[in-house]
Amino acid sequence: MALPIIFTIDDDRQVLNAITQDLKSYYRKEYRVLSTISADEALKSLITLKNKGEMVAAFISDQRMPEMEGVDFLQQAMEIYPDAKRVLLTAYSDTNAAIKAINEISLDYYLMKPWDPPEEKLYPVLNELLNEFQNKYHPDFTGIKVLGYSFSSKSHQIKEFLASNLVPYQSVEAESEEGKQLMHNNQLTPADLPAVIFENGDLVKIPAIIDIAARIGLNPTVKNDIYDVVIIGAGPAGLAAAVYGASEGLRTLLIERYAPGGQAGTSSRIENYLGFPTGLSGAELTRRAIAQATRFGTEFLSPHAVKEIKLKASYKIVCLENGTEINTRAVVVTTGVDYRRLETAGIEQFTGAGIYYGAANTEAASCKDKHVYVLGGGNSAGQAAMYLSKFAKEVFIIIRKEDLTATMSAYLIDQIKGTSNISLISRSEIVEASGNDRLEAMKIQDMNTGNIREVPADALYIFIGARPYTDWLGDLILKDSKGFVQTGREMSSMENFGKLWKLQREPYLLETSCPGIFAAGDVRSGAMSRVASAVGEGSMSISLVHKYLAEL
Repeated sequence: MALPIIFTIDDDRQVLNAITQDLKSYYRKEYRVLSTISADEALKSLITLKNKGEMVAAFISDQRMPEMEGVDFLQQAMEIYPDAKRVLLTAYSDTNAAIKAINEISLDYYLMKPWDPPEEKLYPVLNELLNEFQNKYHPDFTGIKVLGYSFSSKSHQIKEFLASNLVPYQSVEAESEEGKQLMHNNQLTPADLPAVIFENGDLVKIPAIIDIAARIGLNPTVKNDIYDVVIIGAGPAGLAAAVYGASEGLRTLLIERYAPGGQAGTSSRIENYLGFPTGLSGAELTRRAIAQATRFGTEFLSPHAVKEIKLKASYKIVCLENGTEINTRAVVVTTGVDYRRLETAGIEQFTGAGIYYGAANTEAASCKDKHVYVLGGGNSAGQAAMYLSKFAKEVFIIIRKEDLTATMSAYLIDQIKGTSNISLISRSEIVEASGNDRLEAMKIQDMNTGNIREVPADALYIFIGARPYTDWLGDLILKDSKGFVQTGREMSSMENFGKLWKLQREPYLLETSCPGIFAAGDVRSGAMSRVASAVGEGSMSISLVHKYLAEL
């Protein structure tokens, strides 16, 4: 954590050097000393420091400066750092101005030039002031800050992207005191929000996701002319394939269109994964897997979406939406599934403004002491309900079935039954969502009686199943009626299989209708939707890639 700052300003460079040297020799272990001869430059620097989350403990300013008087500088500095101690450095002739400043700007002290010896005239004064500062000092957050409104869909997209990529950030509500100060310091209006303030103090208004990715190091360029295997999708299956591919010496590239972890990465607690008896979060599992894959040499390209795969002899050309083409010998498709959208009146209008697909971890803190609804009866819905129950006043799970036994693991059902602020609304569905700028109420219909009732709702989290992310594959790869990728010998009975498959051998277990392109995890037809099975398939796919490469 950065040390608090003693900021000194004097237009006389000789005087500035002298006081800076005295301050550094005495306070270097507990404070950083910054200095400048320009008041205008100092004020600009203070805004950057404030944006970065750094703290100024004390200002020591000369009174007579050409750009502005020291009192005027301290008055403007107070607006940025109101808790910093203020000391005026004066000549004898400026004593009256200093005394006047005590009343006008709550000046803490004025020092006469020269201050020799500092052991008697400088350090005792500053020690007392700095001790007062330390008693009230609480370090500010020094990472990325997202400044915006709680129920803004644009703010939600940015926060969800950062959280999904395991990037620490602080959400600053624009209407809070801190938010108002940041807006004032940076001369922002509501039309400029959301704004992202990066660790170096740079502020970007309404940034695009790809621009944020570039600034946080998630947008590297392709390093090799050709890869042994390109893995498309960084969910559990893709991460497992990346670990095994790189560890076994294959030149491995992992491409992710949004954030690593897939749907599992958003899970607040996975409790049935082998080797973790107390469970672990999806974010922690993802963090470990990314670290493991990169340690073995996997290259990670994110956020980049693949628009198609083209064939050239035995090579595959992976084409990104930004126009980049990547040559590879083999491909593993692990793009997983997307949450199925709810086609109900008002849902789309309030998505990101009280209605969320997944995202329980990102928005849970904003649900403190509120009424929250979870739609869906699978494990993801149950895990979200348990996590939200730590914040919300009440959590209601809405399902179309009679109970949860057919769709949810027994351990989660038991936990939900034992949580007093979680209630189950069975045999019901949402028929309308309403509100002004954000979700405020919903209409819920009882499927048995047909009765509709309106309930107040502060947030709705939707987990109603998933659809495969495979539209981009086109006709190159055979898919089942629901869009999941077909693999293995079962494809031989499909109508178009003979037109696509021209090898003498049968397809390998996870191989698609295009030789050298494999599929693993939830995107594959017939796959079991569990983290452990996805990891197993991702690992197995690399073994099959080796077999295929040996044929070449």
